[in-house]
Amino acid sequence: MHIFRFDKEAGQRITKFDSNFILSKIVKTKTPAFISGMHLDAGGNIGYHEAVVPQLLLVVNGEGTVSGKENSKVTVKAGDAVFWEQGEWHETTSEHGMTAIVVESEELDPASL
Repeated sequence: MHIFRFDKEAGQRITKFDSNFILSKIVKTKTPAFISGMHLDAGGNIGYHEAVVPQLLLVVNGEGTVSGKENSKVTVKAGDAVFWEQGEWHETTSEHGMTAIVVESEELDPASL
């Protein structure tokens, strides 16, 4: 399990084309990607399971706890991203509620950015 930031502080200012915004790159894929929204209510969980393909969880609201193959629990909040390799067992829970976007793709590799 790898955790990294995608919030404003992790981005870079873009001024090209007379723009003025912060861009936080997340992932680049060459193969199709499946992108979903996940909504965990207070006390919600995504049960312990094996990642069929590499998975990227982007927390956009609230906070929760994630665990990976080491079964170590890490608190994540809005702006955090969690990456699980294919075959890695993991679980996500939230005591107070959390909204996340999940990206799944066979060639998913956030480190490529």
